Amino acid sequence: MAQKGVITPGEASKKDRKTNPAFAKSVDDPALPRVLIIGDSISIGYTAGARENLKGVANVHRVPGNAGHTGMGITNLDKWLHKKNGSWELIHFNWGLWDLCYRHPESKNQGKRDKVRGTLTHSPEKYAANLETIVKRLKETGATLVFATTTPVPAGEFGRKVGDDKIYNDAALAVMKKHGIKVNDLHAVMAGKMNKFGKKPGDVHFTTEGSALLAEAVAKGIRKNLPKGEADN
Repeated sequence: MAQKGVITPGEASKKDRKTNPAFAKSVDDPALPRVLIIGDSISIGYTAGARENLKGVANVHRVPGNAGHTGMGITNLDKWLHKKNGSWELIHFNWGLWDLCYRHPESKNQGKRDKVRGTLTHSPEKYAANLETIVKRLKETGATLVFATTTPVPAGEFGRKVGDDKIYNDAALAVMKKHGIKVNDLHAVMAGKMNKFGKKPGDVHFTTEGSALLAEAVAKGIRKNLPKGEADN
């Protein structure tokens, strides 16, 4: 059973598309640059706020659901980037929390999370290798790329270990540095603030206020990295 308010990986359901503002149909202003957000449920939480903060600056879209782990990203990238969806001036992308998660088939926790008995989804090395594949595909679009670091893992999370967020971010940042990819450090935005902005103890998700704070950071990161002149529209 899915945790209340959390959209699991894959395409959003018809109900979610109707009720979650992150999936509201975005009508483009042809005078503005097009931006695509790719990411997990944390990004779903900040998409609507980022779109609002960028009103009159950019047409903000997102992939039609939760992007899950990097393996799912590799599988779905061609569909998300298909020419029928148009071209993009900037792609703001993130993975990590699903990659560093441990799961066990007999776990009673939401999403089968279990860091004691479970199996790790992707090692840091595999995560980096998958990001390498993803970045190469994203670069083919010609869009400006911005990678968002993984937000903190709080104490008490059932399937994730405190500190792994830093390990996986370090692995990701090495890939981004190699390819000259811009970085939006969302981990830094929330470091030391999970008690204040986490939805509940041991939860990687954020309160409305926390998602709003991330939305501001995402909008700022997008605005400053839009091709020269377009951010001034």
